[in-house]
This record gives sequence, structure tokens and C-alpha cells, in this order.
Amino acid sequence: MEGVHSVRRVLTAATTALTLTTAGTMLAGTPGQAAPTAWGRPVVSAAPQPGAPGLGDTYFPDYGNGGYDVEHYDVRLRYEPATDLLTGTTTILATATQDLSTFNLDFLLDVESVRVNGWAASTSTAGVHELVVTPARTVTRGQQLTIVVRYSGVPSEALVGGYTGWTRTDDGALAVNEPESAWWWFPSNDHPLDKATYDISVSVPTGVEVISNGVQPRPPAAEAGNRTRWIWRTTSPTATYLAFLAIGQYDIVTDTTPGGQPVINAYSTSLGALGPAARASIERTGEIVDWASGIFGPYPFEAQGGVAGPVDGIGFALETQTRPVYGPGFWRRGANTYVVAHENAHQWFGDSVSVAEWRNIWLNEGFASYAEWLWSEEQGEGTAQEVFDFAYASYPADDEFWQVLPGDPGAARVFDNAVYDRGAMTLHQLRLAVGDDAFFEILPAWAAEHRYGNGTIAQFQALAEQISGLDLDDLFTTWLFTPGRPDVASAARKATPPTVPKSWAKIREGHHPLPSH
Repeated sequence: MEGVHSVRRVLTAATTALTLTTAGTMLAGTPGQAAPTAWGRPVVSAAPQPGAPGLGDTYFPDYGNGGYDVEHYDVRLRYEPATDLLTGTTTILATATQDLSTFNLDFLLDVESVRVNGWAASTSTAGVHELVVTPARTVTRGQQLTIVVRYSGVPSEALVGGYTGWTRTDDGALAVNEPESAWWWFPSNDHPLDKATYDISVSVPTGVEVISNGVQPRPPAAEAGNRTRWIWRTTSPTATYLAFLAIGQYDIVTDTTPGGQPVINAYSTSLGALGPAARASIERTGEIVDWASGIFGPYPFEAQGGVAGPVDGIGFALETQTRPVYGPGFWRRGANTYVVAHENAHQWFGDSVSVAEWRNIWLNEGFASYAEWLWSEEQGEGTAQEVFDFAYASYPADDEFWQVLPGDPGAARVFDNAVYDRGAMTLHQLRLAVGDDAFFEILPAWAAEHRYGNGTIAQFQALAEQISGLDLDDLFTTWLFTPGRPDVASAARKATPPTVPKSWAKIREGHHPLPSH
């Protein structure tokens, strides 16, 4: 993710434990029969329990839910740009990981009905985003679940602490945000630990475009009432916050890579004079992905591209899987390929390999930021060492910047600038410590070892130590977990300020873009 972002910690009230008693709860086969026995003694079965209302994330403990694992979301929507009314039916395919009396979904809109394996379920709400589902029949561990939720609402009016993760625009909407956005448009298990595949289809008035993740399995289809349904599919495991919608007036440009992979780019027609700079940046995505693949390993997904959002949209960029979305502020001073390098590096670091907990955000932002430094080397606009030296010298020793710990910044500072800049500095120090051969072995090894999964900083350190044969505890502790500016032996410590790398202005724009409107 790049750009100014207001980070919010949403705390939910503890979900009251609910107990469901049905005739099927007992192990007895039918009422009136004696309970089965083993070795002459009655079999004792633990009563089904409610699924946890969160996955226990250190920063956001109520994000996600326990008791089940999602394999697939089928999200079928109807959207009215004129009123921002969204109606939908989401079908969730999941597997129970425990005996369940109830389970939760993360969701904010009004729910019309929920069915679990065809049976109508009852619902209630808890906290600010917990939909509590009580199935008509007890769910047993290992059971396959088909959960169908019908709902409607105006997402831009669904506020949490005065905030909405759904951005309404003059011609449509953007469902793009981090660390949460799913609550406003589909019910989910909203944490990167539970990835799934997606089918997303949206009916809109004809003439309105819809862009989402992955590929289009078939062209947009005409529907009654002068409407068109857009269909998107991603078969790669995807975290909920990386699923997205861009609805409005877009010019869509399609192509294929030399290897035959689809490339789908979209440009808001509202960009006006910003349009050429957006195209000059995003149309280089294939080139940047090819370059990154030579460093990080094979590109992990089935499609690539980018979306240049409208002038009244978002003020940041986000690494939405297969197709990052960029706010207009990145193009106000001309083309910027550095933000494209950043968001596409996230396809490896953040999307394919996602954080196990949000406190590990350095594994996303530090890595994507360092990719910009490597792109600077590739473009001949400043070596990574030159960028390091200037970045280090840019923050005086008494600057608050050095008090934020990239390895544990706190929930309120997940996207603090130190996570990006000091995070990238950490990787450069690792590169210096282990040497280029080991460093450029570590990066693709990390991407391969945790492909489509999750990782922690401790696991990354262990891998770096395994490959390099060095004890790196002091380095990681100093740069990620110790307040204050670390001492370095480089040009950054010289009395004369280092030369400004040619790439620096564009790199800084990525972290602090001009206002979008």
C-alpha cells in the first residue's frame, strides 16, 4: 500500500456465547434410545460451542472468526450508482474446524436471510461488524458448509466511528481499503489467515463498467432493464481485504504478456489531463512484473494489470490482488513507475505471502518499499545504497520517525512512514550484512516457501539466518524493534548531506501523494 491512509482500529464488544440445543446434539441415534457406549461406559461428547468472534490478532483481535475455514466466495451483486444501493447474495463454501452451535461473519449491511446447507438460520448482531449465525442444525467438525447470505444496504452510509470503507464517487464506487473493506460489500471471515478463491459478478446499468480481481471467464452479459452483468474470477487464494470493486466510467485496455497471461488495465474517464500520466505508468506493469520476477521468483497469480481510479476516489494506492488500484494523486506531477513497482512487489510480499498478524506489516510495506529502491537501481536513478544514505540522512536523530518500530508499530501506526522507509532500510542493512548472493537468494526463497500462505517476521529472520549462515538477531532487533536511530558506517553519517537520488522525489510521492482533489 502507498499513500496517506487514515488507519482505524475497530473494537467489537465480546460476543455472548450462544448455545443451540437440538435433537441431533446428543450422540444417541434417535430420541428414546440409550446413548452408545464404549467398553461398557457411556460415551461423553463435548457440547458444540460458538465459533470465536475473532482470530485473536494482536492489533485487531475481533477481525476474522473462529470455527470454520473458507474455501470460496461467490459474490453476486446488483448496484445502483444513482443511489449507492447495493443488494447481493453471497454464497460461502467453508469447512467447520470444530463442532459449532453458532458462528460469526464480519459484515455491516442489512441481512435479509441466511441459510446453512439449505436450512434457514437465525441471526443477530454483536459489536460493530459481527453477524452471529445460529444454524438450524448443529454443525460438526469437518462438515462442509454452504452459507448463503442475502442482504442490501447503502454502503457509504454504513459508518463505523464515522468511517466507511466504501468510497462513493460521482459515477459509481470503490471498494478498496486496508486493513478492512469486505464488511461493506460481502460477508466474510475477514483476516489474511483465511484466504479463499472468488467469483464476483455485479449487475449495473448498461454503460457502467465494473473491474475486480482475476480474469473475466466470459464477456459482460446483457440483462433485462437495460443492465449489464460483469463477471470476474480469481482462482488464486486471496485475502478478503485484497478483493475489490471499481464501478464507474472506465476505459478498459486488454492485452497479454509474451507468456500469454491476461493484462487488464482500466482508467477512469474522469482523469482528464491526468490520464496520459496514468497510462504511461500503469501500461508498464508487464515490464515491471517481468523485472520483479527475475528477483522475487515467478509471478504468483493468473492475471496482472492496474486500475487508475477517479479524481473523487481514494487518496492512496492498494495492492488489490492481480490488479492494484491507484488514486489520482500519483499522476499530478507526471508518470510515476515507482508506485507501480511498489504495488506489484506486493503481489509477492503481502498478497501471495500475507501477514499472519497485522503487527507483521513490515513484511508487506518494508519489502514493497525496498522494491522501489531496487527499481531505482534498474532505472539508473540512484543505487539502493544512495537511496538509503539520503533516506537515513533525511530524518534527524531526534525525529519521532525513529521512535516507531517497524516490526511492531502498534495498531494506530500500522501504515506509519517508518514502516515503509525504516522498513526498507532494514532490508538494505540485511543485504549489506549477508551479501548480494545470499540476499537475492533469501527474497525468492521467502516468496516460494510461503506462497499463498502467511508468514511472520520471526520466520523470515530464521530463513535469512539459514541461508546466510549468520546470526542476525542483533540486526533485526536494532532495526525493527529498538527505538532511536541506529548507527551506520556509510555516507549517511558524513557531515556533508548526501546527494539527492534522481528517484527520490517519485519515491516520496508514493508515500505522500498530492491530494486527490
